[in-house]
Amino acid sequence: MIAGLRAGPAQTWGAVRLVPLLRDEPVTDLRLHARLHDEDELSVVELSPREAYVAYVPHAFVATWTSDGSPAAAYGTQLIDPREPGLPRAIGLRFRRRLARREDRRRLRFLPLHLALEGFLDLQFGGPPIAWQEWTHRAVTHGLSPRVEEAYCGASITGLDDALRVFEIHPTQCGVVLYLADAIAAVFAVPHPADYRALHPTLLRDFYGELLYQYAHLFPAVPDFHQPLDATAVSTVDDLQAELSRVAAQWSAFHDDTMFTVTAGTTRPVYRMGRFTLSRFLPPFDPALDNHIGEVITDEHGTVAYLKTFRLSAAQTRRGHLLSRLAATGWDLDATAAALGTDRPGLVQRLDRAGFGHLLRPDILDACRAGQAS
Repeated sequence: MIAGLRAGPAQTWGAVRLVPLLRDEPVTDLRLHARLHDEDELSVVELSPREAYVAYVPHAFVATWTSDGSPAAAYGTQLIDPREPGLPRAIGLRFRRRLARREDRRRLRFLPLHLALEGFLDLQFGGPPIAWQEWTHRAVTHGLSPRVEEAYCGASITGLDDALRVFEIHPTQCGVVLYLADAIAAVFAVPHPADYRALHPTLLRDFYGELLYQYAHLFPAVPDFHQPLDATAVSTVDDLQAELSRVAAQWSAFHDDTMFTVTAGTTRPVYRMGRFTLSRFLPPFDPALDNHIGEVITDEHGTVAYLKTFRLSAAQTRRGHLLSRLAATGWDLDATAAALGTDRPGLVQRLDRAGFGHLLRPDILDACRAGQAS
């Protein structure tokens, strides 16, 4: 499961299942709050002097930490003067400068999940390191730019709005695992219960894949996994408490061992703030597994203070798998084909179906297509 968190009893609403993530000891020296942007804003993040990342950013998170480990008040509980600089509410073009940016000595602003999305889009998007004759001049000089992936806003997911509105939030809840038709849609965890209460509605502004959007429409309801109590073992209040603890432990073990299928592949640190490290991770890109990209904040002991994931579609996983294999062989078509257990025409056809055909020389594509037709 996730270090520092344990699964609580699930709640269902139609095709939506929410599994709360509970902390026995909240993280008090790292706090998060949401900074909402106007729904009509377009955000441009400057990655380098000649490179920019353009996206719709519904909200950003601001992480505040203290150096001595003392408790910090949740940002959302403070009274903020609307004239305070740094909180603009204007419609228009916003320059964020970087995906993760230090706003002052003890505060970091980062765009939720855009670290992970940028990491997925950036996966070997620099193009071939060697000007192999099979690739076009565009592929060698510009890579796979422009880089585009599609997702659905949570507000368009059937039942999610009602589920978030009516579900009970546990006193020690610091996160949630969101399932749609019992497929993991996202994992969201924060340092403190007060942070989760403030950020719980932001799940409606998050991104979700096409498959999950379809699941919410095709599957009207999911079963409620009920763990019955053994009435014969209960004769006192202490017996009842022991039985409740047993059932809760059984459910938590079932969730962790059977339902929770998120697997991290490679992790890359993005920013270090005090004793905490903000990182993004990519999955193994195994078509047989559920593949999630995400971002995580961990402390020096590896305890997860913050976590947010995005589930890739099967097509996105295949594209990532192909890019990973190409990168491992230096973008050599013959070597990549051998690693994938196919031949050059078979690899070219896979690249074409994945949407990368425009990066190959037209004569190579035409020859492979002609061979396939014959």
